[in-house]
Amino acid sequence: MDQRFDVTERFAEGAQFIAGGLCAGTSGRTQDVVDPATGETVLRYELAGTDQVDAAVAAARGAFPGWSRATPGERSDTLHRFAAALAEDAEDLAFAESLNCGKPIKLSREFDVPGSIDNAAFFAGAARHLEGKAAGEYSGDHTSVIRREPVGVVGSIAPWNYPLQMAAWKVLPAIAAGNTIVLKPAEITPLTSLLFARAAQRAGLPDGVLNIVCGAGRDAGEHLVGHAGVAMTSFTGSTGVGRRVAEIATGTVKRIHLELGGKAPFVVFDDADLEAAVHGAVAGALINTGQDCTAATRAYVQRPLYDAFVSGVADLMATVRLGDPFDPSTDLGPLISHAQRDRVAGFVERARGYATVVTGGEAPQGELARGAYYRPTLIAGAAQDSEIVQSEIFGPVLVVLPFDSDDEGIALANDTPYGLAASAWSRDVYRTGRATREINAGCVWVNDHIPIISEMPHGGAKASGFGKDMSAYSFEEYTQVKHVMYDNTAVARKDWHRTIFGDRG
Repeated sequence: MDQRFDVTERFAEGAQFIAGGLCAGTSGRTQDVVDPATGETVLRYELAGTDQVDAAVAAARGAFPGWSRATPGERSDTLHRFAAALAEDAEDLAFAESLNCGKPIKLSREFDVPGSIDNAAFFAGAARHLEGKAAGEYSGDHTSVIRREPVGVVGSIAPWNYPLQMAAWKVLPAIAAGNTIVLKPAEITPLTSLLFARAAQRAGLPDGVLNIVCGAGRDAGEHLVGHAGVAMTSFTGSTGVGRRVAEIATGTVKRIHLELGGKAPFVVFDDADLEAAVHGAVAGALINTGQDCTAATRAYVQRPLYDAFVSGVADLMATVRLGDPFDPSTDLGPLISHAQRDRVAGFVERARGYATVVTGGEAPQGELARGAYYRPTLIAGAAQDSEIVQSEIFGPVLVVLPFDSDDEGIALANDTPYGLAASAWSRDVYRTGRATREINAGCVWVNDHIPIISEMPHGGAKASGFGKDMSAYSFEEYTQVKHVMYDNTAVARKDWHRTIFGDRG
């Protein structure tokens, strides 16, 4: 297709971005970047060594004094130019994201790329609003002021499912608050993170403020998390790896922000709009081929609507078009890799022993067999404590279970280690109000599932981690609060001194 660029030529200098320039890795090991729709290698690059993590942290530390002292207006102006540069690169970014991840081009063009541009525009404005509590005389003799200050160098690790958006979610609030950053994207999906960094450079972001190291998790990733020069770690990924990140980060007593796994419930009460719920379930379950930690994975449907819901979802899933990600009519692309496809298939095959695969449950044949494709899958009849209900599958699989009372539906929704996202479907405002209060998740949608906006926070509870991405709330992750207290009395001998020495005068 004519919109494709030569990936090898684009990254001929290497796939590391340190101190404002691309360079080759130094680990001595290479990584293939694979198109999951075809299985073909589109780029082979050398992975970052731990010495390059050190160099990236040093570049970030060197850039920190100047960037942290820039005025909010100066940082805002740079981020506005950054948003404009991303908009200029929109088609390249969409192409690279679809090539690297197998996303349908319509998803990259209409969701990933515009969402990332909007994040940049939002944080350009938010950079001017790093506010603390107003000054006041709370003790009577002193004026107290709250300062929000950047924490320093942030070491961030992003996952492979949304490489561009995760780069934006990690980088933008950090640099808007005056921090500098070293980002390690997933080594299998580096393309858009590197394009993102090049756009930032073109926008005038000072060298060293943003650095990208593309290396293996156990080497570059763990070295970054444990680095003494890194003040904060932000990680998005699985709960298992998140535990390891927390263990390493705790050893150097650094701040941690974790956005981990999910198993989102989709609760349909018996007065819900059935058509809306069916369409919402298919869209919420299949976005990004189900490789989304907020995807609808467990549908709980009150018994009067259960059979019609199962039938409706199965029929709608059967119309979803698998195909070439660059065909605008394609609805569902491949999973990120054949290994991930096989992992998803393993969950489904094991579920056949205790549940019913209503539709899907197989990889397509023919031309699509070259890629990591898997058909949209609906499973019914599973027990609440079964693997398919409790474990994060990260694929185009939805399991549906019935419930009777509202109490039962909410209890089932909460019966999971995770707490990232959920949705409640009803025409009754009191029912949905109760659901939003009682379902333990960082986000609860009402009569919808999946939409996100830059102005509102994203983050979870329980085993889904803690801390927020996006929105002004993210500044609470990337700033430290300092209390400054001024004496107003000009009295040398304070009355409280007598509690330490001497008597009352």
